[in-house]
Amino acid sequence: PSRTFHGSNRLLPSQIVSYYESINQCKKELPEYFNFASDVLDEWARLEKDGRKPANPAFWWVGAEGEEVKWSFGELGSLSRKAANVLGEACALQRGDRALAVLPRVPEWWLLSVACMRAGIVLIPGTSQLTAKDISYRLQASKAKCIITSDTLAPAVESALPHSQFLTSKLLVGRGSRDGWLNLQELL
Repeated sequence: PSRTFHGSNRLLPSQIVSYYESINQCKKELPEYFNFASDVLDEWARLEKDGRKPANPAFWWVGAEGEEVKWSFGELGSLSRKAANVLGEACALQRGDRALAVLPRVPEWWLLSVACMRAGIVLIPGTSQLTAKDISYRLQASKAKCIITSDTLAPAVESALPHSQFLTSKLLVGRGSRDGWLNLQELL
């Protein structure tokens, strides 16, 4: 029997395996193009809006100090569209371009992940433990055009930037500001 979670029935592992087996055997048609943000997230938001699915949080983050961020499917969809516009317009990124994110696990990390999916931008995740040498290597190897980091990690990240010949924009997550950096909060 399947377990109920927030009023929705979950598929059993055997049901999931059988679904993917039917795809592998060409019994189910695959879409030519698939985008998680528009095909899944936006669809769930529509179902909730139409009352055909109970309202549940799409994203729920609790910080170390107990602060919470909770977004519905509609809110996450709307915010990710705005963030995708920031990446496309302010950062001048196009489908297929790469962006390196050196961020702790803050809500903006997930928001930017969905925004990159939505816009067709390749997100290269990096932990806050990367050294300047690590960052420099990743920027060069990936030919990333944008780097995204927090206001607290920016000083360490900046030391790796002079050697990057492909970088065209720098995006800051947080309330702080730095010369030459765009601020995500302000642009949203």
